[in-house]
Amino acid sequence: MKILVTGAAGFIGFHVSQILLDRGDEVVGLDNLNDYYDVSLKNARLDILKGHPRFRFVKLDLADRPGMAALFEREKFHRVINLAAQAGVRYSIKNPLAYIDSNVVGFANVLEGCRHNGVEHLVYASTSSVYGANTAMPFSVHQNVDHPLSFYAATKKANELMAHTYAHLYGLPTTGLRFFTVYGPWGRPDMALFMFTKNILEGRPIDVFNYGKHRRDFTFVDDIAQGVVRSMDRVATGNTDWNSDEPDPATSKVPYRLYNIGNNEPVELLRYIELIEQCLGKKAQKNLLPLQPGDVPDTFADIDDLVNDVGYRPATSVEAGVEKFVRWYVDYYKVS
Repeated sequence: MKILVTGAAGFIGFHVSQILLDRGDEVVGLDNLNDYYDVSLKNARLDILKGHPRFRFVKLDLADRPGMAALFEREKFHRVINLAAQAGVRYSIKNPLAYIDSNVVGFANVLEGCRHNGVEHLVYASTSSVYGANTAMPFSVHQNVDHPLSFYAATKKANELMAHTYAHLYGLPTTGLRFFTVYGPWGRPDMALFMFTKNILEGRPIDVFNYGKHRRDFTFVDDIAQGVVRSMDRVATGNTDWNSDEPDPATSKVPYRLYNIGNNEPVELLRYIELIEQCLGKKAQKNLLPLQPGDVPDTFADIDDLVNDVGYRPATSVEAGVEKFVRWYVDYYKVS
């Protein structure tokens, strides 16, 4: 298949593209290479992907409507995986308008490209942040998510609604994937694992929010990437049992699905930091702080639908995942 992967120079997009290329698909990787974080890291990921003969890179912004329309018309993709987005809960507090351009306008351009060019299936990244003020654990895709706590989460919830509309009006099969705290090699420098590792090695204190007491369903990036690819292979279909009197938010009569991808095993942040310390052989200086605005105390994914429908369950323990990240970090940054 010819597959468009947006955000291909990004953390998850890089890993997804590798899986697709290794199994023989043709991948067109799109990215705008913005400077939200170190562009050299994005280029290093791209250099690896460009070593595959079936990979082509297109530098383009999702918000570029004419450019996106021309790309879809020229390439005639079989399937699309949309991973490009302005990410980050905390940055969305400082600069919410950046999220409109990428996550709303950009996603609309992706939907239009799919609609007008016969794309068989659109898979797109959502986030566990959409659960917002929900406290019922584990988080289920069958729960209502109308109370986001960050603008980032609100734009991702908007993506889910927009996707349903296109599934309803144009019959476009769409699958949204709510990612739970992704970590691993080639991760973003603004993410906790990266920042903690860097600061501990440099002897600088780390900011530990909620005094380290909140729990996260840390999910290793290889598990996320496998879940994305397997979800793409299973084209969304309508749910014949869907009932408008008791509407299920995760499905519809039209070809629309939502899934959680999480490790299904929350870990307290202090334990996460302890694992980093063990791998580095060095203790952290902790700056204990209250919970930040926009953050939720805990995340915990109910993944029953992913297991039953897609046949996939994340399997990497946090102990193994943190060790793999630290090994990559030490090697990539040549830490002595």
